[in-house]
Amino acid sequence: MNVAIVGASGAVGQEFLRVLAERKFPIDELRLFGSKRSAGKVYRFGDRDVTVRELRHDTDDFRDIDIAFTSAGAGISRDFAADITRYGAVMIDNTSAFRMDEDVPLVVPECNATDALNRPRGIIANPNCTTIMMVVALQAIERLSHIRRVHVASYQAASGAGQAAMDELEAQHRALAAGETPHVEKFAYQLAYNVIPQIDVFTDNGYTKEEMKMYNETRKIMHSDIEVSATCVRVPTMRNHAESIWLETESPITVEAAREAIANGEGLTLLDNPAERQYPMPLQLESCDDVFVGRIRKDLAHPNGLTLWLVSDQIKKGAALNAVQIAEWLVKNDPSLARK
Repeated sequence: MNVAIVGASGAVGQEFLRVLAERKFPIDELRLFGSKRSAGKVYRFGDRDVTVRELRHDTDDFRDIDIAFTSAGAGISRDFAADITRYGAVMIDNTSAFRMDEDVPLVVPECNATDALNRPRGIIANPNCTTIMMVVALQAIERLSHIRRVHVASYQAASGAGQAAMDELEAQHRALAAGETPHVEKFAYQLAYNVIPQIDVFTDNGYTKEEMKMYNETRKIMHSDIEVSATCVRVPTMRNHAESIWLETESPITVEAAREAIANGEGLTLLDNPAERQYPMPLQLESCDDVFVGRIRKDLAHPNGLTLWLVSDQIKKGAALNAVQIAEWLVKNDPSLARK
């Protein structure tokens, strides 16, 4: 299997390298691509050193590539999609470029893996990180009773805005500890010791693009008429997003049934023992594969309601791991890749 990573030097690109190695993904040749600034950097992968190539148009760089993971920004993905897929590579894209295109499947393997087989443009989209962690949990409940609507508040770490944002948060803490004025560039306001109730730009309906992604992507992934109302908040944690979810089902579900469904759900870990103060927290779950679920209880405001608390690693399951899991599923189930 010949694999390419576009955006290899970024936070998600580096996570791709770690996840592919960790999961022993079958790789014969690995090609890394980046900007002119990143070209020439060398990264260790297993027992080999791989040099980053500059991503350029009108080359044969993607000839013989079977799977290309792309995470260099939506503009780059749109601009280079034809180059990447020209010779038959499957492009698994981690940007927002193609997520809502009708002819591009939007895939979370725990929910809709078979959608990956129908890719007329050779592209599979990886959903937004907040959507991924939510639908993995919702899918377990959906199997008990159809979910009519969801209200969700997300608490999103600096990692969601990239490595530079993580560096800025650390620098802000150092500056404040030294009595200096912190530098603010990656966020609208100082993030250290603060929360910012805006992620991405506002749309005409008062919701941000991030919040509308959760609405639209959830419906596409789950093939559902589910209604989702989201408030997305940036918080001063370094890595791992959290979500507080209120959901309404067609039929009432007991807390016990919900816990059992979560405990047995694919890609989920139940961590729910309030008496012992056991519940998911970002600080303890960095680099974990699963979505962790706790604080499961009946919604006091609705007879068919449940509330859940989720934590997941935004860079891992929210980005690189989900994409690699799509590739793993294809290798096992797509005849065009299974023989390679």
